[in-house]
This record gives sequence, structure tokens and C-alpha cells, in this order.
Amino acid sequence: MTLQSSCRFVPNESSHIFLIDDDDSVRLTLSAMLKFLGYQVHAFSSALEFLQQSVQAMPAVIITDMRMPEMTGVELQTELVKRGRQIPIIFISGQSNVPQTIRAMKQGAIEFLVKPFERDQLLAAITRGLEQDALYMRHYIEQTKLEVDLKNLAPHEREVFELLAVGFNDEQIQEKLQISLSTAEQYKSEVMRKLNLHSLAQLIALKNGQDFESQPLRH
Repeated sequence: MTLQSSCRFVPNESSHIFLIDDDDSVRLTLSAMLKFLGYQVHAFSSALEFLQQSVQAMPAVIITDMRMPEMTGVELQTELVKRGRQIPIIFISGQSNVPQTIRAMKQGAIEFLVKPFERDQLLAAITRGLEQDALYMRHYIEQTKLEVDLKNLAPHEREVFELLAVGFNDEQIQEKLQISLSTAEQYKSEVMRKLNLHSLAQLIALKNGQDFESQPLRH
């Protein structure tokens, strides 16, 4: 691993890195470097030790050795998937194992680095991972808020929301629910107001768990 680099990286003290490696020298070296760059680093000597701790910090990324006693990096990744916490994972290894690498990538690993690797490679992967986890966090918050807001809709408004989400227009809602056009428009207006939405594109994006911040505001 080469620690010399011209990479200009802006530290982010709210970003968390879970570093897991049974090699003391690698763990201490990486931990010191990443702390120096401003990250909150949580170091562990084994995957089992890591799993005993809370991993609720976000945004976060895991850097883990691929080969470790008791539980390998890929086995750790599989366990996290079972637990429903898909923290972005960067694998590092002293040797490349094609089947393990393929399995890790299929389960969502963002990078696989073979030692020795450049610092820039690791920092670039960390940046991608933290951005991915931040996006996951934002979507999770949005979806949680949506679930709460949907409970505040009247039954007929919830019906209209579901129809709008699949692309129904006012006339189609009128026909589907057997109501007047003015009533369909009123229900639609109430749905948009209660969910604090400004366009149908936002509603559809929200329903599908997509980022709608860049959507134009229009009625």
C-alpha cells in the first residue's frame, strides 16, 4: 500500500469508516491515515468483533480485508445483507480470488483493491461509498416520512395517490372511482398539499423511492 499521494481530499468529520482487518500493521496504518484526513474511524480486528457493535452511524463505509479467520469479508457482507443494513463495502486483499470477488460484487461491493494499492484508489472508493450511503440515508428518510404522511390521507385520497403514482390523469381517476371531475381534481389537490408536492413527477419519484430534488416545481 502506497501512502504517498498528490490527491487533494476534503475531510468530512461526519463521515464514518468501519475498518476491519486482522493484520495489526495494516489496520493501524490505515486508521492513522484516515483519521489524519478527518474521518471518524472505527477499527476492528475481526468481522465478529465488528458485528457485536452498533453500525447505525451514517453516512458510513466499510473497509475490510477479504481473507480473515473465523469470518471472511464476503461472509460479513452476506450477514449484513441478511440484517438489512447495506453499508457500502470496499474489499482489500493480498491476493485476488476471482470467485470471491464476483460474489462480493454481486452482493453490492463498490470496490476490490489488491495490496499494494495507491491511496488515491482507496480515497476515491471511500468517496463513492459515502455518497452512496448518504443517498440511501436520504431515501430512507423520505420513504419513512412518506409512510407517515400517507397515513394522514383520507381513504379516497389514498386511492387517488396510488392512481396518480401509476400515471392516471384527472379524467381517468374520475372514471376509475366513479366520481365527478371536480371531485377528482379536489382529491388530487388535497393529496399534493398534504404530501407537500409540487408536481406529478415529484409524486411518482417519491413513490418509486427516487431522488426528486432536481424536479422542476410546477403545478
